[in-house]
Amino acid sequence: MATIAVEAGADWLEIGTPLVMSVGTDAVRALRREFPNHPLIADLKIMDGGYGEAAMYAEAGADAVVVMGRAHDATVQRVCQAGEDFGLLVMGDDMGASDRIAEAARLEALGVGMVLHHIGHDHRSMHPELGLSPLTDLAGIVAATTVPIQAVGGLSIDQAVSCPTVGAGVVVFGAPLAIDDETSFTIPEGDMPRVLGEAIARVHATPVAR
Repeated sequence: MATIAVEAGADWLEIGTPLVMSVGTDAVRALRREFPNHPLIADLKIMDGGYGEAAMYAEAGADAVVVMGRAHDATVQRVCQAGEDFGLLVMGDDMGASDRIAEAARLEALGVGMVLHHIGHDHRSMHPELGLSPLTDLAGIVAATTVPIQAVGGLSIDQAVSCPTVGAGVVVFGAPLAIDDETSFTIPEGDMPRVLGEAIARVHATPVAR
């Protein structure tokens, strides 16, 4: 999958939470060996022990880690300290916040270098009647922050591609490429390079409205 992504023009690669939980830093080391020039993001969803966890993945070869906004201020600050010490980008994830705009501003004030505006899969799946989407608060989050913004959680490929027009210039492609519906994972192997390549090209051609 990483090879397909790189050949399709991806700028960076993410080690997603399930992969991190399954094989840990081995995934980072393996991808670093194969792709020495691509930034690697470890989606750790750090909630405590922030400095040590961030440092562990930095030493394995990660370029960025994710800390949860629902963590204590001290944890976010400790991850950011590790970011300074090890040259890591720290991404702050606002998932679960009652006021997502205020949470994004808080995360930036605590020192994160990017805000992930995230509506979780379980929450969306259990409450389909709410029509939850990260696009709802995205413009407000962009207006309340100065750091780069990424929106994730239930977006189609077309919706993800549109995010730079709102000011969220960091676009991630994951689940929309692999999920036909909310219950089955069916990677279209024959179409994946074309679908991903076209999506990445569209993102690269879209100016960030910020």
